[in-house]
Amino acid sequence: MSRIVASGRFRTPAAVVFDMDGLLLDSERLARDTFVAACNEHGYQPDLEIYRQVVGSTYGATQVILREGYGPDFPFEQIYARWGERYDAHVHHLPVDTKTGAREILETLTEAGIPRALATSTRRTNALVKLKLAELDHCFVHLVCGGETRQGKPHPDPYLRACELLGESPSDCWALEDSMNGTRAALAAGLTVFQVPDLVFPEEHERDLGQHLVHSLHDIRTLFLELQRWRAG
Repeated sequence: MSRIVASGRFRTPAAVVFDMDGLLLDSERLARDTFVAACNEHGYQPDLEIYRQVVGSTYGATQVILREGYGPDFPFEQIYARWGERYDAHVHHLPVDTKTGAREILETLTEAGIPRALATSTRRTNALVKLKLAELDHCFVHLVCGGETRQGKPHPDPYLRACELLGESPSDCWALEDSMNGTRAALAAGLTVFQVPDLVFPEEHERDLGQHLVHSLHDIRTLFLELQRWRAG
């Protein structure tokens, strides 16, 4: 990954669509750890290479991936329920730490008058709680949450819906993601995609799908500020 330099190939976005977990909130580690704990309670030692495939995915896709990965005897319903109990016990009562650069880029885009939407696989009730506890609930004009589109990530539907709500063409918008599922969704929708890997770094064949890999949200904020100065000339 290298620093992105403002140039003619980038344009100031008409709007920006953010992922939430792993991109704005440091919640993916908590999700992984509570999943492992739930599996251990049921006598399973989970293969985290299988788990990595569910990061940024929907409930339905998670069920398919885990059942296929761990076999037909995997007690998905029981483990999923216990996983949810452990995870919710934290996120419903305690704020999840924000990722490096999250508040700064949101503030910069707000000051510049750039509309922002959220496209998350998390259900709306949980997303609203997490955003409120992190004091980020005022940062978005629209939310597209898990189960609110015909198909979730890695399909383009959440990003297409977010752009529709924003009233902007996908080609004029930026998408900020951490996971490959989210990155594939945003690319398929036609947005300019910046990926800030969190728990799972893309495999070699996943690094050149059309996204721009960066170290942190600070890199994207720096690019945006450079574009503003470059445009002002």
